[in-house]
Amino acid sequence: MKKLFLIIGAPGSGKTTDAELIAEKNDNMSHFSTGDLLRAEVASGSERGKTIDGFTSKGNLVPLEIVVETIVSAIKNAETDVILIDGYPRSVEQMNALSDLLDKDDSVELTNVIEVEVSEEVAKDRVLGRARGADDNAEVFNNRMKVYIDPLEAIQEFYGNKGILEKINGERTIEEIVDEMEAFIKGRI
Repeated sequence: MKKLFLIIGAPGSGKTTDAELIAEKNDNMSHFSTGDLLRAEVASGSERGKTIDGFTSKGNLVPLEIVVETIVSAIKNAETDVILIDGYPRSVEQMNALSDLLDKDDSVELTNVIEVEVSEEVAKDRVLGRARGADDNAEVFNNRMKVYIDPLEAIQEFYGNKGILEKINGERTIEEIVDEMEAFIKGRI
């Protein structure tokens, strides 16, 4: 059975970097960033990619079915039994869709949801400081932050009630965050 860890956090929380570093250090783990999976689809120039770009270029959520198909495909095709996915879920609908899917699929277990906590101020400084693409400007950041915060309480409550939500302080050095997250994940597999 594959063990799935979802890593959530505000834009700029470091969730992608943290998960990448952990997967690089552990041969039994694969990492997928929802954002990277969607950006790769956009870069491919496919019709699906053009649809995705129409949403992401404005900082809006990609339609549920496209995101779920993309993530499920990544999980099923992963070569390892431990999968780290960051940037998902970003809405109550995404959370429910994945939960419904996993309830019907006994080949994957959602082991934990790890929330990398940072203040909005730290997140904004990081995102605007890195300016990775056209979506890294103040207006889009503010929209992305709102999109992240609006469903957060419901997501925390859902996974908290299941006893699988773990919060990690994301305002420390990368080494400290990665060490804590890696130790937690290894303790759960």
